[in-house]
Amino acid sequence: MQDKNNKSRFRLWHAIAAAAALLIISFCTFTAFRAISFKQTTDAKELTMQQEVELSRFLIKTYPAKYEYLKALPYNISKPQLDVWAKSAILIDVSNGNIIYEKNADEVIPPASMTKLFAMYVVEEEVASGRFSYDQLVPLPPESWACNMPPHSSLMFLGKDQKVTLEELLLGLSICSGNDAAYALAYIVCGSMENFVDRMNQVAIEHNLEHTHFVESSGYSELNQTTAREMAKFAAYYIMRFPESLHRFHSVLDFTYPKTKNLAPGDKLHAQDFSKGLPQKITMPITQENTNPLLGKLEGCDGLKTGYIDESGYNLTLTAVRGETRFLSVTMGGPGSTPREGQAGRVHDGTELMEWAFKNFADYSLALKVHPYLVRSFNASEKMLRLVPAWKERSFTVPYVTGGSMEENLVNVNIEIHLPDYCWGQVEQGKQYGEIVISAGGYELETIPLVADRNLSKGNIITGLSDLILTKYRHTIK
Repeated sequence: MQDKNNKSRFRLWHAIAAAAALLIISFCTFTAFRAISFKQTTDAKELTMQQEVELSRFLIKTYPAKYEYLKALPYNISKPQLDVWAKSAILIDVSNGNIIYEKNADEVIPPASMTKLFAMYVVEEEVASGRFSYDQLVPLPPESWACNMPPHSSLMFLGKDQKVTLEELLLGLSICSGNDAAYALAYIVCGSMENFVDRMNQVAIEHNLEHTHFVESSGYSELNQTTAREMAKFAAYYIMRFPESLHRFHSVLDFTYPKTKNLAPGDKLHAQDFSKGLPQKITMPITQENTNPLLGKLEGCDGLKTGYIDESGYNLTLTAVRGETRFLSVTMGGPGSTPREGQAGRVHDGTELMEWAFKNFADYSLALKVHPYLVRSFNASEKMLRLVPAWKERSFTVPYVTGGSMEENLVNVNIEIHLPDYCWGQVEQGKQYGEIVISAGGYELETIPLVADRNLSKGNIITGLSDLILTKYRHTIK
């Protein structure tokens, strides 16, 4: 009887040992195949559209200030003691929207002829869509003739039956600040000033410009309104959307009109006697210089637009580029009792802001650093995930803090990428798992969180045990 019991126990232990051996072999086989699968997994799955939307919404909600185009510098600087004469001013880095300087930037002031930037934007959109072309001839309604413009208007001197192209009208708008050109473009694009202004106001709404509103497109009316901050935001977007407009229109030094080809049939070019007021037909070729007084005087200046009416003072939206860095300033309510004094103020403020900016700041490209990073995920529903920057910048505004020159300063910029060796178990979309640290000259300038781009659920017990082993030997599956 005892022998029978011993044999039964022996068979039981033998069965248990066999089962255990089978489990161990199965587990080892599972782990081996899992190791192979990890080795073969070199990229994360693409996010679905829903996942991308969810991630975007989460990041915008979590880091709202970073998703505004205009935003404060990510580091503190002492307030500059700049001698800015204008009542309101702002200076930004165009590549990332960082605000370098501001003075009463939210004061509502008529933009005057800076209004024409919105008009040009609407026309450029029409050209980009293919509905209009630069070389097409534009009929001139009576509302656009120079003789029908309000007194003291800036003009390109349009007249009855003249032949003018869309591009010439845009040149007359940008260089001469022609109110007649503004009316001609409004009528050709939208059929009336009212409809065209509706388009301009829609652009302001689309760009969340709460204090910007227009009643006509030339800027002559004091009822047009904006702020330096909102004008800077729009102007930066305009030149990023249509960068060729800088060379084609805004940096052109002068414009002559009308030329022989522009004349109505039967007209001839000849001098006009202006002593008795504006003639009904302008047939004298008139060359006007660009109203921007810093073109050709400030290094890198290639735009953008002036504006003046009595109610606004002397305004200027100014941009300049040196190397890879472009700054944009808006000054409004500039002083001056004469055009000469007003231009002097524009030159003073524009030079003061731009020279200070280029002396103290420069752009550093982040294209090779700020991008998704792949990290293995163990004991999870997927073997790989991406850690993405919580916000994306094409470039970083670096202050001059080290070295003998700005070039040396940029060389000394240090970018450290801190990544986990791996992620374990459940992963939450949008949660921080790493970071990018930007520093220069010993100063930490900004830390950009690296967050998970997706949710991952936790694996089961077998997966957890297997991956626990793999984490100890993860160098073998890289």
